[in-house]
Amino acid sequence: MDQCRRTLEQHNWNIEAAVQDRLNEQEGVPSVFNPPPSRPLQVNTADHRVYSYIVSRPQPRGLLGWSYYLIMLPFRFTYYTLLDIFRLALRFIRPDPRGRVTDPVGDVVSFIHSFEEKYGQAHPVFYQGTYSQALNDAKRELRYLLVYLHGDDHQDTDEFCRSTLCTEEVITFLNTRMLFWACSTSKPEGYRVSQALRENTYPFLAMIMLKDRKMTVVGRLEGLIQPEDLINQLTFIMEANQTYLMSERLEREERNQTQVLRQQQDEAYLASLRADQEKERKKREEQEQKRQEEEKVRQSALAEERRRRTLEEEKERKSECLPPEPPADDPESVKIVFKLPNDTRVERRFLFGQSLTVIHDFLFSLKETPEKFQIVTNFPRRVLPCLPTEEQPNPPTLKEAGLSRSEVLFVQDLTDD
Repeated sequence: MDQCRRTLEQHNWNIEAAVQDRLNEQEGVPSVFNPPPSRPLQVNTADHRVYSYIVSRPQPRGLLGWSYYLIMLPFRFTYYTLLDIFRLALRFIRPDPRGRVTDPVGDVVSFIHSFEEKYGQAHPVFYQGTYSQALNDAKRELRYLLVYLHGDDHQDTDEFCRSTLCTEEVITFLNTRMLFWACSTSKPEGYRVSQALRENTYPFLAMIMLKDRKMTVVGRLEGLIQPEDLINQLTFIMEANQTYLMSERLEREERNQTQVLRQQQDEAYLASLRADQEKERKKREEQEQKRQEEEKVRQSALAEERRRRTLEEEKERKSECLPPEPPADDPESVKIVFKLPNDTRVERRFLFGQSLTVIHDFLFSLKETPEKFQIVTNFPRRVLPCLPTEEQPNPPTLKEAGLSRSEVLFVQDLTDD
C-alpha cells in the first residue's frame, strides 16, 4: 500500500498515468508519464541530432527604425532587468507556485479556454489532457506530437497566435498530421514542461516522436515563424524522421504478430492438452467401468457360490433329519414313485401318518431335484400342499391328502418362476 501511495503521489493521483507508467517500466520502456517533481519528464532531449530552427527578430531598417530601437533600448533593458530582479526576489520570499502541479488537466483546459476567449474558436485541435497523456497517446498510436509552450508576456506571442497558429493552412496541417498539445508557462503544467524541454525563447514548438523505443525531441522551432515557413519546417522534420517511425511500426507489427502467433500456439497447446485430458478422463472412466463390471461379476460369482454352498448344506441337513424308510411289509407304508424334471425316477416308502413336509424334504435333499419345486398328482391333477402357509400352518398327512398305498407323483420345476 505504501508503494502504491508513493506511485500515485508521483503521478499527481492520476491512476491511469500511474498504471501505464508501471506497465511501461515492466516492458523495459522508459517512462512517459508524470515522474516525481524532483526529476525531469522522461523525454529524451539530449539527442545531438535534434533539428533546431530559431527565428531571430528582424533588425531595424532605416534611420527611423534604428533611432526608435536605440531610444527604446535603455527602457527595454531597464524594464526586463527590474522584472527579473523582482521575480528573483519574489522567489526567495515565496516559492514559485508553478513548481507544484496539482491539477495538470485543469491547467490545460484553463489555457484552452483563455486561448479561445482571446483568439477565437478557429485554432488547431488542442489535446485536452496532460502532457504525459499526450506523450502516451502519441507513443501508442505512433504519431508525431507537437508541443507548443505559450509565453503570455512575450512580445511575439500575440502575433504568432493570430498570424501563424490560427491560419487555415496551419490548422489543416496540424489536425491531419499530428497530435497538438499546448499550455501556458504561467500554469504549473506548462511550467514543468518548459523545465523539461528547456526552451530559449518564445514562441516555442517541439516535435516529439517515438525513436529508438524512447519518446524523443526530434525538432525545436523557436521564435516568430511564419505559416508557410512553419509548415515547411515541420514537413522537413517529419520526412527526416519518417524512417524511425516506419521502423517502430514494423517492429510493433512484428511484436504483435509474434504475440498473436504465441497466443495461437498457446491456444493450440491448451486445446491439445484439453483433448489429452479428455482422452485420459475417458480412459479412466472406461477402466473404472471395466473394474466395476469385473467387481460386479466377481461379487455375483461369490454370491452364487455362497448360495450353492448354503443350498448344499440345507440339503444335507434335510437329509439327516428325514425319518427312516419303513419296511415294504408295513401295512401303514406308502410306496411313491417320483418323476423328476430331468425324467429320472426316484422311489421311496413313507407312512400314511407322516406329513407331506417329509415328502418335500426328501425330494429337496436329492441332488437331482431343482432348488424350487412343487409336487403334483397325475389324476386328478392337483398340487400337494407340502409347505406350511398362513392359512394352513400344518401341512396334511399323506392319508389326509388322499394318497393310496402306491402313487406316482410329478416334481415340477419352479426355479424360473
